[in-house]
Amino acid sequence: MTDPQSRTDHPQGVTDQDVVDVLVADHREVEAIFVELEGRQGTPEHRRQLADVVIAELVRHSVAEEQYVYPAARRALPDGDQLAEHEIAEHAEAERTMKELESVDPSEARFEPLLAHLTKAIRHHVQEEESDLFPRLRAAMAREELVELAGRVQAAKRSAPTRPHPAAPDHPPANRLLAPGTGLVDRLRDALSGRPTSLEELREKQL
Repeated sequence: MTDPQSRTDHPQGVTDQDVVDVLVADHREVEAIFVELEGRQGTPEHRRQLADVVIAELVRHSVAEEQYVYPAARRALPDGDQLAEHEIAEHAEAERTMKELESVDPSEARFEPLLAHLTKAIRHHVQEEESDLFPRLRAAMAREELVELAGRVQAAKRSAPTRPHPAAPDHPPANRLLAPGTGLVDRLRDALSGRPTSLEELREKQL
């Protein structure tokens, strides 16, 4: 079976990407931001913006997984219910950490411990998904299903919240119904405050 890490070099938007390609690309982008934050370079404002971007990326990614990937795992894998609940629980813990982190200035003593806790939790989560869940989904589902799922995930990310909402529902159908409205409010808040939610937006602000 092909290693998920070897299938992430397609440009974004290519229609033959399957859902694992999309999710692993997200993982790599988040990891790059974590590495930059761990370098502790730049102004406190820049580090705050990097933290905002990684939070937004993680929230969008988690929401899309909860809407479509974990339900697919429940259907396709014999232990899918147990696996999905485990992954959702890890999302919930990370989201609580992100909720704390979003209001902490990088100059405060709490910033680095919160960031380190989030980084460790997400790296553990990524390792579990890429070594277990993702290969098993590829083995259990038809290629066409995986490509269709990629499209659903990409669409979900475009309308998803960009800020942590620990009390929001994390199971369908409630999450699919409520997330777009919450996402719209978040994006309005981001626009009004100038908060970047992607690396592209952050680079543009720096020009």
